Amino acid sequence: MGAAGGPTAVRLRAEAGTEDLYCLDESGFSPTLPTGFTWARTGVRAVVKREDTKNRRVNVLGALSESGPGPELVWRAVDHKIDASMVLDFVCTHIARLPKGTDSLTDPPPGWRRVRPCTIVMDNAQIHHARLFKGRREELEAIGVHLCYLPPRSPELNLIERIWRSVKYQDMPVRAYTSTTALHTAVDQAMTRRATALTPTTEDLLKTA
Repeated sequence: MGAAGGPTAVRLRAEAGTEDLYCLDESGFSPTLPTGFTWARTGVRAVVKREDTKNRRVNVLGALSESGPGPELVWRAVDHKIDASMVLDFVCTHIARLPKGTDSLTDPPPGWRRVRPCTIVMDNAQIHHARLFKGRREELEAIGVHLCYLPPRSPELNLIERIWRSVKYQDMPVRAYTSTTALHTAVDQAMTRRATALTPTTEDLLKTA
């Protein structure tokens, strides 16, 4: 069972408009973000702030869709570890849009299915293969949600990877955060800006008409 034909076939169906395609992944943000480069006046030493990273990470579970009515980026940021139950709830709530989320997966409303069938592409992280998540595959397929796993060591095939890079290196100008709350707020704001940038404006739609 699962997505027929693998990632390439799924992508072709998404491009044809018969199916939605979501790329799902997780990423962690530490209080001190990577600094690609900096600058200072001649003769002045550049000082880059650094914060203790122990137990202060913000983890984000996200999914990117470039098919359907328009591009979409959905996410959930938390101050704790992401586990299989959170992945399942995220899929049910933010992608399947199942009424009552995971609580109604076992017994959805009679005849209920996602408006458009969709396939979720993800890597082979342990939580993606955990029984708590993967074990609900048949129930997800019954409402029009299919899972597709990428080949090992092929992160370049997951489109959301470029979102993580853009957010970390371009959308968060402050590179060190003194509290988890401040980091969490900055991550949410950066993800919001990135999601807004994906949404076509009226001007964009007129240009493509």
